[in-house]
Amino acid sequence: MEEETKKIIQESLDALYEKKEFLPDLTDGVRTQAFNSLSAIISTPNNIHKSFLRVPREDGTIERIPAYRVQHNDSLGPYKGGIRFYEGVNEEEVVNLAFLMTLKNALHQVPFGGGKGGIVINPRNYSEKELNIVSRKYVRYFADVIGPDKDIPAPDMGSGEREMDWMMAEYKKIHHGKPYLGSFTGKSVVNGGSLGRREATGKGVYFTFRYMIHDYVLAHKEQLENSINPFSKTALAHAERPLKMAVQGFGNVGSVAALEAYHCRSLNNQVIAVSDRNVTLFNEDGLDIPSLVAFTSSNRGDLPKDEAELDKSGIQAEIRGRDELLTLPVDVLFLAALEDQIHQGNMEHIQAKIIVEGANAPTTRVADEYLDNQGVIIIPDILANAGGVIVSYLEWLQGRETQYHEESEVFRLLLEKMQETMDTILPQYFGDPYPLRENCFIHAVQRLSTVLHKQGKLY
Repeated sequence: MEEETKKIIQESLDALYEKKEFLPDLTDGVRTQAFNSLSAIISTPNNIHKSFLRVPREDGTIERIPAYRVQHNDSLGPYKGGIRFYEGVNEEEVVNLAFLMTLKNALHQVPFGGGKGGIVINPRNYSEKELNIVSRKYVRYFADVIGPDKDIPAPDMGSGEREMDWMMAEYKKIHHGKPYLGSFTGKSVVNGGSLGRREATGKGVYFTFRYMIHDYVLAHKEQLENSINPFSKTALAHAERPLKMAVQGFGNVGSVAALEAYHCRSLNNQVIAVSDRNVTLFNEDGLDIPSLVAFTSSNRGDLPKDEAELDKSGIQAEIRGRDELLTLPVDVLFLAALEDQIHQGNMEHIQAKIIVEGANAPTTRVADEYLDNQGVIIIPDILANAGGVIVSYLEWLQGRETQYHEESEVFRLLLEKMQETMDTILPQYFGDPYPLRENCFIHAVQRLSTVLHKQGKLY
């Protein structure tokens, strides 16, 4: 996973090296040396912090829980990235996610660097009191390396506004008398959080799909019709007809994206399948997404997993195996679960022609290349799921100014920022031979490289 990211970073640098108009003052041997420096800087994190949290359990035992905070690069601003509460967390994963955060912020011109955190637990196995202790211990152990102008954590898989509230309270206690509102984002509104933060990533994920396949394609229809680019043909084929959709993962990202699709009246699309850690629910005529959201909100986030629960919810659906969703005959597949979901073992069975990555790194490099060659449009994580960090930046600014936007204004600013990025990326994507992920990486690496050069960090 980390090696795949490093490889695509190097490929981006190689492409930029050949563009003589990029950093034109760097020539001959000096240019080679500078790009070697860029490769070394961008492909490695600045800091890897690891500790073992000492956590007393309610049964009287003591646990030592591995925890990480990785700080990749802060040339664009303070480190920024979520904290995962997940039993599968490991150092390599957190390092890779920190890489991706740096590049995501660079791509969308958000003035943050990249960071990421992780705690190796399954939060379902801990009481609320124990999770409170875990959250506070994390802040104590990493108190010297986080802060409003250093490194600003946020929620991620397994964590939410409750944990961010606890963590900010502990930070305030440790750093008494110092600014604290910007120490964490994704907080509850009463604790200085931003309206719309919880929905931001899911809204952004659906918006990237809708804007690209509908708004942008229709506005540039004549140009795309004359293009030999295979992705242009895929986009045109899906722009003006109803589409069948499937959503893998029904948490904060997937459920919001599904709800956006359900309520989107400008496109007559149907979400016919959703899945979570237990099941896939399927209905050829479209699922009742609002009822599913209501059910999961009162059932610890789980979808109905048997006929009895379906009958109780009143939802019409077939229950299928959890992983069946990926290979269903749908037009659009939203990936909002875990990394490495589409891989060499199942890539040939993927039937969707448009894939939208709401999760981080859900498609392996081998699968990515295979699907690109099949003309499948993959809207990558670095582009699609940046809504959370964009609204986190708005929250951070609001905390510094102690003035807060209405929710409608937050969403307006979010979608405006994402559209601005796509209007930069899409003309090149539909006009040159690079897949969308490579286009995004090249743009991100270009911006980061320019700043590193201007700051004199290549010598």
